[in-house]
Amino acid sequence: MQVEELQNIAFSRGLLIKIQVRETLGLCFFKIVIAEQKDNIVKIWGEMKGWTFINKQGIQLDTLRILRNSPPFVSELIWASTMAWAIEKKTSKKARLLAIYDAEGYSKKLVRYFKIIGFKFVKEVGSSPIDLFLRLVWGGAGTLMKGDCSYILNKMKKKLTKIYKP
Repeated sequence: MQVEELQNIAFSRGLLIKIQVRETLGLCFFKIVIAEQKDNIVKIWGEMKGWTFINKQGIQLDTLRILRNSPPFVSELIWASTMAWAIEKKTSKKARLLAIYDAEGYSKKLVRYFKIIGFKFVKEVGSSPIDLFLRLVWGGAGTLMKGDCSYILNKMKKKLTKIYKP
């Protein structure tokens, strides 16, 4: 499944997929948005932000935001679009994220959600000196997780093909 096909699925549901990319100092920063446009008003339902390295180590996912009352399949579209873009444009095979320790119990919910998406536990990033670099990169402590871009994309594809027949 490619980004163009995902854009068609989104369009069939009255949604848009927008991908913004900025490259600087050897890093590629990206933002992928799922939005709805009615008249001249744009409502952003979900967004994913992250970065990737030129040497194709994979994508680093930094911010995921999906509004609680978003239309159906926004979550699937944001994940599928992110993975499809990473594979197509950056030839990335892996994705990493850190479920930051926030409010009590919320981090555990995030870890459960990311496991459902297809991510696997790598390690707890805490206050150990060996975790210092990861804490600087991610801006805090949490659960470091890795996922396979193709696996996650295929998982989302199964859900999305149920709602879209070209």
